[in-house]
Amino acid sequence: MLVYLNGELIPSDQARVPVDDRGFLFADGVYEVARVYDGRIFKMPEHLRRMAHGLAAIRIDFPEIGGLAQVGERLLDENGLRSGGATIYIQVTRGVAPRKHAFPAGVRPTVFLAARAYQDAPAASWEEGVAAIRYPDIRWARCDIKSVALLANVLANQAAHEVDAFEALFVRDGVVIEGSHSNLAAVIDGTVVTYPRSNYILPGITREIVLQLARDAAIPVREGPIYDHELFRVQELFLLGTTTEVMPVVRVDGQPIANGRPGPVTKRLIELYRQATR
Repeated sequence: MLVYLNGELIPSDQARVPVDDRGFLFADGVYEVARVYDGRIFKMPEHLRRMAHGLAAIRIDFPEIGGLAQVGERLLDENGLRSGGATIYIQVTRGVAPRKHAFPAGVRPTVFLAARAYQDAPAASWEEGVAAIRYPDIRWARCDIKSVALLANVLANQAAHEVDAFEALFVRDGVVIEGSHSNLAAVIDGTVVTYPRSNYILPGITREIVLQLARDAAIPVREGPIYDHELFRVQELFLLGTTTEVMPVVRVDGQPIANGRPGPVTKRLIELYRQATR
């Protein structure tokens, strides 16, 4: 498979980044993952806008970001990924410099893109729902930046993996905020409720799409807290993400959510989202 690294298309097994790259030494960079449906990159402009937000927040100057969409298209062609499912991974770090904490001067960012085939989770995940666990939110306070520094997310997701759960749900100050690699929403008294957009959650692209789809379908939407002590009183619970799409959660910490089955609002949003992506 060919990947893009600093202006060149090269075989992935020949791609090399120096050990002095600040992404390696400091996790000093941001990334994006976009879905590809039958050769069409879904919402690439939105992904690049979010990446631009992250780059600006950590003060990496990369004015060429707009050209990455064309790079993604070329990778799909070069790797024969114009049919079926795929993902585009994009990562930009501050670049290569001697290891000092302060920003180096005169350094060009390291830019990496890869296109790979992607296979969805088993259909049963959407038809029957998945399990999750709760996990203390030990992340930093700028979760709106899609940073490559994902150690807290890795630890949370590993905890879920060890008990055969699909996702870990971060709990901060008594509120269930989002998952380790997804946003979270609940249905409470017929209303879709999700944590307000802020520095404590990633501004999910799927989240924004689904909230608008719900509004267009006359499903009430409210941005507000999902309290931990009320989690098992919600009627429905679901994840939102680029690869998870709209994923029903039917058990948390081994206890059922409502009747332990995907609910009608979640099913409707799954249908609407799939219509929007295909």
